[in-house]
Parts: sequence; structure tokens; C-alpha cells
Amino acid sequence: MTKRFKTGYRIGVIVLAIIITMLLGAVILWAIGADVFKTYMVILTEPLKNKIGITEVLLRMVPLTIIALGITVAYRSGIINIGAEGQMAMGILATTAIALAFPNLPSGVLIPFAILAGMVGGAAWGFIPGFLKAKLEVSELLSTVMLNYIAAQLYTFFLRGPMLDPAELTMGSGTPQSMRLTRNLDLTRFIPGTRIHSGLFIAIGLAVLIFLLLWKTSYGYKMRAAGASERAARYGGINVPKYLIIAMMISGGFAGIAGSIEIAGVHRRAIEGVTSGYGFSGIVVALFGGLHPAGILPAAFFFGLLIYGADMTQRLVGVPANMVQVLQGIIILVIVATKMVLANPYLMQRVESKFAAIAAKRSNQEVQA
Repeated sequence: MTKRFKTGYRIGVIVLAIIITMLLGAVILWAIGADVFKTYMVILTEPLKNKIGITEVLLRMVPLTIIALGITVAYRSGIINIGAEGQMAMGILATTAIALAFPNLPSGVLIPFAILAGMVGGAAWGFIPGFLKAKLEVSELLSTVMLNYIAAQLYTFFLRGPMLDPAELTMGSGTPQSMRLTRNLDLTRFIPGTRIHSGLFIAIGLAVLIFLLLWKTSYGYKMRAAGASERAARYGGINVPKYLIIAMMISGGFAGIAGSIEIAGVHRRAIEGVTSGYGFSGIVVALFGGLHPAGILPAAFFFGLLIYGADMTQRLVGVPANMVQVLQGIIILVIVATKMVLANPYLMQRVESKFAAIAAKRSNQEVQA
């Protein structure tokens, strides 16, 4: 089997997967009576027509990138983290607590302090399922889902109680939220007239950091070895439980950082629903990006485009904005199926033999002619 054929096979499978995804999405759009072509055009092109749209896509790309990087660390280490939503919420609470407690700290001190607090909050929440998996063999799928619910309740409790904006008691808007945090926490918005902030550069820097960690250090090698084959890693002297816990703490910490940056750069206060499903979308971004920082950055931009474009479909073509969640579900299913196909060497051999037979038959026909 030649290297050229392997590359062509992989590209062919990926292109076929994209076509299948588009067709499945089209069937669902058709079923609800939507104009399929117009809907796709709105989602994929409308946000890119002006500066505001592009920066709004980049704005959504920031938390998606950071969370997906954390998911990648966990997945590469052999543990699946679907608790990023809760970890992000705990990071937001920790950041808000620091900002409320130290409002007069200068920006150069408060911003890294608050982001560090968010990272610690998320890492602490990630430690729990990591420890349960490593020491007690508790399924991380179960524990992370349950911890998402607990985190959601804690988040609501603090926003309706200890961290409630005092103005809510008099104004009574009915939205659980903290008071507007100190301006010393605000991340710089570097394009006038837009909301895009310096968190974009933090996300890119973290992508470089994760690449260096996983592929250029012995710690990253041990994590990837534990994820590739636990038995072989143990035989090689790697403390697999230790690296499972570390991976989950890094993953949770990154979700916490995403929450901190979202608060400091966009909302400037803790507010109910601020996580916006980023914790779950980050999983899709990580898988779509091939669990590699180089793939996660464009994948995060693409899903930022989907999310913002889906918001526009409700206004421009009358398609519900939550259709993007349906598309994400389809993408997950197609990604899983694609990975199974690419990981099947026997299927690749059968395809190669089919192509070889067709090529031989054509060659014989040309000779006879």
C-alpha cells in the first residue's frame, strides 16, 4: 500500500464525510420547511460580509478554542471530559469572587490574578472526576455529567444569593447576575466599534502551549502514551493514574480560563446562561480539529461561524437558531463514523484492491484496443 494511496484514501473519506454531513443537514432543513440553499448561505457567508460579523465569529472562537484545547489534553491522555460546562461555570464564579473582593487592584495584577483563579476553580472541578476515574474506576462520563448539574446549581445559588447584584433588589429585572465587575478586569477591545478583545491572543498562545506540552515534553509523551495504550504505558513504568488526574485538572483549568476570559472580555459580570453551551461545543471542536492545536484553531473559527450564523438564520430565513445544535449532533456522529472508517486497515485494503482491479481491467482493455 503506497503512501500516496493512503493520503488519497484519507482525503476521500473526509470529503465524503463533509458531503454526508451537508446532505443530512439539508434533509432536516427540508423537513422543517426551510430553504436549504439560502439557510446554508446565511450561516456560512452572511457573518463574513462585514467587520462586525467577522469579529463576532472570532469572539465565539475564543472560548471554543480554549475549551477544545483542554478537551484534547484529556482525550489524548485516555479520559473523556464532558464536564467542561460545569468547569467553566466554576471558573466564572472564582473569577467573579476575586474581582468583587479586590476591585481596586490595578489591571496588570487583577487580570492575571482573576484568570488564575478561574483556572484553579475549573481545575479543582476537573480533579474530582479525574481522581474518581484514576483511583476508583468510576466512569468519567457519569461523574462529569453529574458534576455539570451540581455546578449549575451552585452557580445559580451564588448569583441569586451571595453574588447577587444589589441593584436587582430594587430594579427587579429578574435576571440572576452579579454586579458589574470593576473596569480593571476588562480585557482590551482592540478593534474600535467591535467586541473582539485581547483574549483572542491568549487563546492562540494557549494553543502553542498545548502543542509544546503534548508533543515537545516528556510529560506530554507520557500523557499520550497513557491514552494510546494504558497497559503498554504501565509496562513502560508510566504512572497512568497520576497522568489521568493531571490531564483532567489541565482540561478543567482550561475550561475555567475560558470562563474567566468570557467574563472579563465580553459580559463583564457573571450572569445566568453565560456558558452558552460552550462546554459541549468545545468537545465537537476538539474532535473536528483532530485533537491537535493546529486543527482546533480553524475548527473553532468554523463553529464560531456556525453559532453566529445560526443566530442570523432566525431573523433572515425564519429557521430556529437551535438548528446549530442539530448540526453539531450530526457532525459528532459523522466524525465518530469517519474515525472508525479511517482506523479500519482492512477496509482500506479492500478499497485498494478494488481500485487495483479496476485499474488492471482498464489496462487490459487498452491493450486489447
